Amino acid sequence: MSLTTRPLTPARAHDLTDAEFAELDDLLADTPEPLEPLDAVMLDGYLCGVIVQPVLLEPPTWLAHVFDFDATPLPDDTDAAWLERTTALILRRHTALNRAIVEDGWFDPLVLEFDAEHPPAPLAEGEVDPMAGLSPVSQSLMPWVAGFQHAALCFPDLSEMPDDAVMAALARLYRHLPTETDEEREVVATLDREHPLATLDEAMEELVVTIADLHDLTRDARYKVDTVKRETPKVGRNDPCPCGSGKKFKQCHGAA
Repeated sequence: MSLTTRPLTPARAHDLTDAEFAELDDLLADTPEPLEPLDAVMLDGYLCGVIVQPVLLEPPTWLAHVFDFDATPLPDDTDAAWLERTTALILRRHTALNRAIVEDGWFDPLVLEFDAEHPPAPLAEGEVDPMAGLSPVSQSLMPWVAGFQHAALCFPDLSEMPDDAVMAALARLYRHLPTETDEEREVVATLDREHPLATLDEAMEELVVTIADLHDLTRDARYKVDTVKRETPKVGRNDPCPCGSGKKFKQCHGAA
């Protein structure tokens, strides 16, 4: 298999190059054991899952879930140079994705492509194939969508939104994951019947549009600013100080 970004849009300045994506994948694989990090493809989906949350998430909040699924802290003796370089590449990709989604409503996802020269890795004895039953298109997108789902599970505000449009958008993404219940299988069958995706390019375009839709659906909540309400009337500077001193407010507590 090979890591691929499809040129759906012109490359943005300051985004990662193909060589840097490969470097980031190798750096993540070097995360100290026993931590279980994301790979570069899952990271790409995870970052989009962070970006479309209905709350603003700062890097310190979500970075721990990149280096370990359970957000176990890195060891104290972690190599500082490795951490600095890995974090820098992660943050650059996050910034590039966020800017592309906000300004263009479009971005180039990092996906896996399988072909005769890069077949899926063989399974170990007794290992269950996570892609069993998925179409070739969904097999390519499954790791990316699994990364997105990881963000949705770590930060459940998105999944808990009482919005049918959000739920419908999530279903359009999760159709590329293995189904576990009859209800999930029915949803996927309906989507395959009403919105078939014959090629990887079609599926990637649908994925990008869905992320843009989620970003629009959560924008108001993400940037909502609560109005601070005064519990008592505003005191004028020449009014008596509310403390009961008998002095004017400006000569008492208002002097501060």
